[in-house]
Amino acid sequence: MVDTAIYIGRFEPVHSGHMALLQRALDSAQQVIVVIGSAWQARSPKNPFTWQEREAMLRAALAPADSARMQVLPMRDYYNETVWVQAVRRGVAHMTAPDARIGLVGHFKDATSGYLSAFPGWQLIHVERQGRIDATAIRDAYFGATSATARAAVAPLADEIPESTVATLEHFAQTPHYPALQEEWRMLRGYREAWAAAPYPPVFVTVDAVLRCQDHVLLIRRAHAPGKGQLAVPGGFIEQRETVWQSCLRELVEETHCRLPEARMRSALQSVAVFDHPDRSQRGRTITHAHYFDLGDASFPAVLADDDAALVQWTPIDQLAGLEEEFFEDHFHMLDHFLGLTELH
Repeated sequence: MVDTAIYIGRFEPVHSGHMALLQRALDSAQQVIVVIGSAWQARSPKNPFTWQEREAMLRAALAPADSARMQVLPMRDYYNETVWVQAVRRGVAHMTAPDARIGLVGHFKDATSGYLSAFPGWQLIHVERQGRIDATAIRDAYFGATSATARAAVAPLADEIPESTVATLEHFAQTPHYPALQEEWRMLRGYREAWAAAPYPPVFVTVDAVLRCQDHVLLIRRAHAPGKGQLAVPGGFIEQRETVWQSCLRELVEETHCRLPEARMRSALQSVAVFDHPDRSQRGRTITHAHYFDLGDASFPAVLADDDAALVQWTPIDQLAGLEEEFFEDHFHMLDHFLGLTELH
Protein backbone atom coordinates (compact mmCIF):
# COMPACT_ATOMS: atom_id res chain seq x y z
CA MET A 1 0.00 0.00 0.00
CA VAL A 2 1.24 3.50 -0.80
CA ASP A 3 0.18 6.89 0.57
CA THR A 4 -0.17 8.58 -2.81
CA ALA A 5 -0.79 7.05 -6.23
CA ILE A 6 0.30 8.98 -9.31
CA TYR A 7 -1.34 8.49 -12.69
CA ILE A 8 0.14 10.30 -15.70
CA GLY A 9 -1.74 10.72 -18.95
CA ARG A 10 -2.96 13.10 -21.66
CA PHE A 11 -6.63 12.00 -21.77
CA GLU A 12 -7.33 13.37 -25.27
CA PRO A 13 -10.15 12.38 -24.71
CA VAL A 14 -10.91 10.26 -21.64
CA HIS A 15 -11.78 6.62 -22.40
CA SER A 16 -12.40 3.42 -20.43
CA GLY A 17 -8.73 2.44 -20.42
CA HIS A 18 -7.92 5.68 -18.63
CA MET A 19 -10.71 5.11 -16.13
CA ALA A 20 -9.50 1.56 -15.35
CA LEU A 21 -6.02 2.84 -14.50
CA LEU A 22 -7.47 5.71 -12.51
CA GLN A 23 -9.63 3.27 -10.56
CA ARG A 24 -6.55 1.19 -9.80
CA ALA A 25 -4.88 4.33 -8.46
CA LEU A 26 -7.92 5.08 -6.30
CA ASP A 27 -7.87 1.50 -4.98
CA SER A 28 -4.14 1.75 -4.17
CA ALA A 29 -3.99 4.93 -2.09
CA GLN A 30 -6.08 7.42 -0.22
CA GLN A 31 -4.58 10.31 -2.19
CA VAL A 32 -4.46 10.22 -5.98
CA ILE A 33 -2.67 12.78 -8.14
CA VAL A 34 -3.45 12.78 -11.84
CA VAL A 35 -0.71 14.44 -13.89
CA ILE A 36 -2.37 15.85 -17.02
CA GLY A 37 0.23 16.16 -19.75
CA SER A 38 0.38 18.55 -22.71
CA ALA A 39 -1.01 21.32 -20.52
CA TRP A 40 -1.06 24.82 -22.01
CA GLN A 41 -0.59 23.47 -25.53
CA ALA A 42 -2.49 25.24 -28.30
CA ARG A 43 -5.44 23.21 -29.56
CA SER A 44 -4.52 20.74 -32.29
CA PRO A 45 -5.89 17.44 -33.63
CA LYS A 46 -3.58 15.64 -31.21
CA ASN A 47 -4.30 17.99 -28.29
CA PRO A 48 -7.87 19.22 -28.88
CA PHE A 49 -8.81 19.87 -25.27
CA THR A 50 -7.44 22.17 -22.58
CA TRP A 51 -6.22 20.57 -19.40
CA GLN A 52 -9.22 22.02 -17.57
CA GLU A 53 -11.58 20.36 -20.05
CA ARG A 54 -9.79 17.05 -19.59
CA GLU A 55 -9.98 17.37 -15.80
CA ALA A 56 -13.72 17.96 -16.13
CA MET A 57 -14.05 14.81 -18.29
CA LEU A 58 -12.24 12.74 -15.68
CA ARG A 59 -14.33 14.07 -12.81
CA ALA A 60 -17.58 13.59 -14.74
CA ALA A 61 -16.76 9.90 -15.15
CA LEU A 62 -16.03 9.40 -11.43
CA ALA A 63 -18.31 8.95 -8.45
CA PRO A 64 -18.32 12.12 -6.30
CA ALA A 65 -16.47 10.40 -3.43
CA ASP A 66 -13.67 9.29 -5.76
CA SER A 67 -13.50 12.69 -7.42
CA ALA A 68 -12.98 14.27 -4.00
CA ARG A 69 -9.85 12.12 -3.50
CA MET A 70 -8.35 13.08 -6.86
CA GLN A 71 -6.05 16.05 -7.28
CA VAL A 72 -4.81 17.30 -10.63
CA LEU A 73 -1.31 18.45 -11.55
CA PRO A 74 -1.21 20.06 -15.03
CA MET A 75 2.16 19.56 -16.69
CA ARG A 76 3.62 21.08 -19.85
CA ASP A 77 5.45 18.73 -22.20
CA TYR A 78 8.90 20.45 -22.16
CA TYR A 79 10.09 18.09 -24.96
CA ASN A 80 12.98 17.19 -22.65
CA GLU A 81 12.47 14.14 -20.44
CA THR A 82 15.00 15.16 -17.79
CA VAL A 83 13.39 18.58 -17.33
CA TRP A 84 9.90 17.04 -17.47
CA VAL A 85 10.70 14.43 -14.79
CA GLN A 86 12.13 17.13 -12.52
CA ALA A 87 9.00 19.22 -12.99
CA VAL A 88 6.71 16.28 -12.21
CA ARG A 89 8.70 15.40 -9.08
CA ARG A 90 8.68 19.03 -7.97
CA GLY A 91 4.93 19.33 -8.50
CA VAL A 92 4.18 16.09 -6.64
CA ALA A 93 6.45 17.12 -3.75
CA HIS A 94 4.37 20.29 -3.26
CA MET A 95 1.22 18.18 -2.97
CA THR A 96 2.43 15.39 -0.67
CA ALA A 97 4.04 14.92 2.73
CA PRO A 98 7.88 14.76 2.76
CA ASP A 99 7.89 11.07 3.78
CA ALA A 100 4.97 9.97 1.61
CA ARG A 101 5.21 6.54 -0.02
CA ILE A 102 4.47 7.14 -3.68
CA GLY A 103 3.28 4.69 -6.31
CA LEU A 104 3.12 5.21 -10.06
CA VAL A 105 0.26 3.51 -11.89
CA GLY A 106 0.72 2.53 -15.52
CA HIS A 107 1.42 -0.09 -18.17
CA PHE A 108 4.12 -0.39 -20.81
CA LYS A 109 2.28 -0.19 -24.16
CA ASP A 110 4.97 1.25 -26.49
CA ALA A 111 7.89 3.70 -26.65
CA THR A 112 5.72 6.44 -25.16
CA SER A 113 5.57 4.50 -21.87
CA GLY A 114 9.28 4.82 -21.16
CA TYR A 115 8.62 7.54 -18.61
CA LEU A 116 7.43 4.85 -16.16
CA SER A 117 11.09 3.92 -15.63
CA ALA A 118 12.15 7.52 -15.01
CA PHE A 119 11.02 7.78 -11.37
CA PRO A 120 13.33 5.67 -9.18
CA GLY A 121 12.06 5.57 -5.63
CA TRP A 122 8.42 5.46 -6.72
CA GLN A 123 6.80 2.03 -6.60
CA LEU A 124 5.51 0.94 -10.01
CA ILE A 125 1.93 -0.29 -9.80
CA HIS A 126 1.72 -2.22 -13.04
CA VAL A 127 -1.65 -2.65 -14.73
CA GLU A 128 -2.22 -4.67 -17.88
CA ARG A 129 -3.57 -2.80 -20.90
CA GLN A 130 -7.26 -2.08 -20.45
CA GLY A 131 -9.69 -1.92 -23.38
CA ARG A 132 -9.18 -2.35 -27.11
CA ILE A 133 -8.69 1.22 -28.29
CA ASP A 134 -6.64 4.29 -27.66
CA ALA A 135 -7.44 7.99 -27.87
CA THR A 136 -6.06 8.30 -31.42
CA ALA A 137 -8.81 6.02 -32.78
CA ILE A 138 -11.44 8.12 -31.02
CA ARG A 139 -10.03 11.38 -32.39
CA ASP A 140 -9.87 9.99 -35.93
CA ALA A 141 -13.51 8.86 -35.83
CA TYR A 142 -14.56 12.14 -34.22
CA PHE A 143 -12.79 14.55 -36.59
CA GLY A 144 -13.89 12.52 -39.59
CA ALA A 145 -17.53 13.28 -38.70
CA THR A 146 -19.61 16.45 -38.78
CA SER A 147 -21.05 18.56 -35.99
CA ALA A 148 -24.38 16.77 -36.53
CA THR A 149 -22.94 13.24 -36.65
CA ALA A 150 -20.26 13.41 -33.95
CA ARG A 151 -22.15 11.16 -31.52
CA ALA A 152 -22.94 8.64 -34.25
CA ALA A 153 -19.31 8.63 -35.37
CA VAL A 154 -18.05 7.49 -31.97
CA ALA A 155 -21.02 5.17 -31.35
CA PRO A 156 -19.10 2.06 -32.53
CA LEU A 157 -16.58 2.85 -29.78
CA ALA A 158 -19.20 3.66 -27.14
CA ASP A 159 -18.37 0.59 -25.04
CA GLU A 160 -14.89 2.05 -24.59
CA ILE A 161 -15.91 5.62 -23.79
CA PRO A 162 -17.75 6.90 -20.70
CA GLU A 163 -21.12 8.41 -21.55
CA SER A 164 -20.01 11.67 -19.96
CA THR A 165 -17.10 11.83 -22.46
CA VAL A 166 -19.46 11.15 -25.38
CA ALA A 167 -21.66 14.00 -24.18
CA THR A 168 -18.62 16.29 -23.96
CA LEU A 169 -17.58 15.38 -27.50
CA GLU A 170 -21.09 16.04 -28.78
CA HIS A 171 -21.17 19.45 -27.11
CA PHE A 172 -17.65 20.35 -28.27
CA ALA A 173 -18.66 19.60 -31.87
CA GLN A 174 -21.01 22.59 -31.70
CA THR A 175 -18.18 25.02 -30.85
CA PRO A 176 -16.03 26.94 -33.37
CA HIS A 177 -13.02 24.89 -32.29
CA TYR A 178 -14.37 21.72 -33.92
CA PRO A 179 -14.39 22.77 -37.62
CA ALA A 180 -10.99 24.49 -37.16
CA LEU A 181 -9.51 21.28 -35.75
CA GLN A 182 -11.15 19.26 -38.53
CA GLU A 183 -9.36 21.41 -41.10
CA GLU A 184 -6.06 20.73 -39.35
CA TRP A 185 -6.84 17.00 -39.04
CA ARG A 186 -7.61 16.68 -42.76
CA MET A 187 -4.46 18.58 -43.74
CA LEU A 188 -2.24 16.42 -41.51
CA ARG A 189 -3.93 13.23 -42.68
CA GLY A 190 -3.31 14.18 -46.32
CA TYR A 191 0.26 15.17 -45.54
CA ARG A 192 1.03 11.78 -44.02
CA GLU A 193 -0.76 9.91 -46.81
CA ALA A 194 1.39 11.73 -49.37
CA TRP A 195 4.49 10.16 -47.80
CA ALA A 196 2.96 6.73 -47.16
CA ALA A 197 4.58 5.24 -50.27
CA ALA A 198 8.09 6.33 -49.29
CA PRO A 199 10.50 3.39 -48.77
CA TYR A 200 11.02 4.50 -45.16
CA PRO A 201 9.47 7.14 -42.89
CA PRO A 202 10.75 10.57 -43.92
CA VAL A 203 12.75 12.83 -41.62
CA PHE A 204 12.21 16.52 -42.32
CA VAL A 205 14.79 19.25 -41.63
CA THR A 206 13.64 22.76 -40.81
CA VAL A 207 15.08 26.05 -39.53
CA ASP A 208 13.73 28.73 -37.20
CA ALA A 209 14.85 32.26 -36.37
CA VAL A 210 14.48 33.64 -32.85
CA LEU A 211 15.18 37.34 -33.43
CA ARG A 212 15.45 39.57 -30.36
CA CYS A 213 15.56 43.37 -30.35
CA GLN A 214 15.01 45.78 -27.45
CA ASP A 215 13.76 42.86 -25.28
CA HIS A 216 11.13 41.98 -27.88
CA VAL A 217 11.07 38.94 -30.17
CA LEU A 218 9.76 38.71 -33.70
CA LEU A 219 6.72 36.43 -34.01
CA ILE A 220 4.31 35.55 -36.76
CA ARG A 221 0.72 34.32 -36.85
CA ARG A 222 0.61 31.28 -39.12
CA ALA A 223 -1.52 31.76 -42.21
CA HIS A 224 -2.15 28.10 -43.02
CA ALA A 225 -2.70 24.72 -41.40
CA PRO A 226 -1.16 23.19 -39.44
CA GLY A 227 -1.31 25.75 -36.67
CA LYS A 228 -3.37 28.29 -38.61
CA GLY A 229 -3.68 31.45 -36.53
CA GLN A 230 -1.15 30.31 -33.93
CA LEU A 231 1.98 32.15 -32.86
CA ALA A 232 5.35 30.93 -34.13
CA VAL A 233 8.86 32.13 -34.76
CA PRO A 234 9.71 32.60 -38.47
CA GLY A 235 11.01 29.46 -40.12
CA GLY A 236 10.41 26.65 -42.56
CA PHE A 237 11.87 23.74 -44.49
CA ILE A 238 15.45 23.67 -45.69
CA GLU A 239 15.89 23.58 -49.47
CA GLN A 240 18.05 21.11 -51.35
CA ARG A 241 20.96 23.42 -52.16
CA GLU A 242 21.08 25.41 -48.91
CA THR A 243 22.88 25.18 -45.61
CA VAL A 244 20.76 25.59 -42.48
CA TRP A 245 22.21 29.11 -42.13
CA GLN A 246 21.14 30.08 -45.62
CA SER A 247 17.69 28.58 -45.10
CA CYS A 248 17.27 30.47 -41.82
CA LEU A 249 18.02 33.83 -43.43
CA ARG A 250 15.83 33.06 -46.46
CA GLU A 251 12.82 32.02 -44.36
CA LEU A 252 13.18 35.12 -42.18
CA VAL A 253 13.04 37.35 -45.25
CA GLU A 254 10.23 35.42 -46.95
CA GLU A 255 7.92 35.50 -43.94
CA THR A 256 8.73 38.90 -42.41
CA HIS A 257 10.68 40.95 -45.02
CA CYS A 258 13.27 41.51 -42.30
CA ARG A 259 16.24 42.31 -44.51
CA LEU A 260 19.48 42.84 -42.64
CA PRO A 261 22.98 42.41 -44.07
CA GLU A 262 24.37 38.92 -43.55
CA ALA A 263 27.34 40.37 -41.65
CA ARG A 264 24.92 42.05 -39.24
CA MET A 265 23.10 38.77 -38.70
CA ARG A 266 26.39 36.96 -38.15
CA SER A 267 27.40 39.43 -35.44
CA ALA A 268 23.95 39.16 -33.80
CA LEU A 269 23.96 35.35 -33.70
CA GLN A 270 24.17 34.16 -30.10
CA SER A 271 23.66 30.41 -30.43
CA VAL A 272 22.09 27.61 -32.46
CA ALA A 273 20.11 24.77 -30.86
CA VAL A 274 18.70 21.61 -32.39
CA PHE A 275 15.17 20.61 -31.37
CA ASP A 276 14.64 16.97 -32.28
CA HIS A 277 12.07 15.44 -29.94
CA PRO A 278 10.27 12.68 -31.91
CA ASP A 279 6.85 14.14 -31.00
CA ARG A 280 7.57 17.81 -31.57
CA SER A 281 5.61 17.94 -34.84
CA GLN A 282 2.40 16.21 -35.92
CA ARG A 283 3.55 16.35 -39.55
CA GLY A 284 6.10 13.62 -38.85
CA ARG A 285 9.69 13.36 -37.64
CA THR A 286 10.92 16.94 -37.94
CA ILE A 287 14.29 18.20 -36.74
CA THR A 288 14.76 21.94 -36.57
CA HIS A 289 17.81 24.16 -36.15
CA ALA A 290 16.84 27.26 -34.20
CA HIS A 291 19.09 30.31 -34.54
CA TYR A 292 19.00 32.86 -31.73
CA PHE A 293 19.90 36.42 -32.72
CA ASP A 294 20.10 39.47 -30.45
CA LEU A 295 20.14 42.93 -32.06
CA GLY A 296 20.53 44.61 -28.67
CA ASP A 297 19.10 48.12 -28.37
CA ALA A 298 19.17 48.86 -32.10
CA SER A 299 16.10 50.24 -33.83
CA PHE A 300 13.48 47.67 -34.76
CA PRO A 301 14.03 46.46 -38.33
CA ALA A 302 11.06 47.06 -40.61
CA VAL A 303 8.90 43.95 -41.02
CA LEU A 304 5.92 42.95 -43.16
CA ALA A 305 3.97 39.68 -43.12
CA ASP A 306 4.23 37.52 -46.24
CA ASP A 307 4.38 33.90 -47.47
CA ASP A 308 3.19 31.61 -44.62
CA ALA A 309 2.71 34.50 -42.17
CA ALA A 310 -0.69 36.16 -41.77
CA LEU A 311 0.71 38.67 -39.28
CA VAL A 312 4.15 39.65 -38.02
CA GLN A 313 4.72 41.41 -34.71
CA TRP A 314 7.42 42.46 -32.27
CA THR A 315 6.29 41.01 -28.92
CA PRO A 316 7.71 42.02 -25.51
CA ILE A 317 9.55 39.12 -23.90
CA ASP A 318 7.78 39.72 -20.59
CA GLN A 319 4.44 38.97 -22.31
CA LEU A 320 5.45 35.62 -23.81
CA ALA A 321 4.69 33.46 -20.76
CA GLY A 322 1.09 34.63 -20.80
CA LEU A 323 0.76 33.61 -24.46
CA GLU A 324 1.92 29.99 -24.02
CA GLU A 325 -1.41 28.46 -25.09
CA GLU A 326 -1.27 30.30 -28.43
CA PHE A 327 2.01 28.86 -29.71
CA PHE A 328 2.42 26.37 -32.54
CA GLU A 329 3.92 22.97 -31.67
CA ASP A 330 7.03 23.46 -29.48
CA HIS A 331 7.77 27.09 -30.38
CA PHE A 332 7.05 28.32 -26.86
CA HIS A 333 9.58 25.80 -25.55
CA MET A 334 12.04 26.97 -28.18
CA LEU A 335 11.71 30.51 -26.83
CA ASP A 336 11.90 29.18 -23.29
CA HIS A 337 15.22 27.48 -24.12
CA PHE A 338 16.82 30.73 -25.22
CA LEU A 339 15.00 33.21 -22.95
CA GLY A 340 14.23 31.26 -19.74
CA LEU A 341 10.52 32.10 -19.80
CA THR A 342 9.31 29.45 -17.36
CA GLU A 343 12.05 30.40 -14.93
CA LEU A 344 10.70 33.96 -14.91
CA HIS A 345 7.02 33.00 -14.74
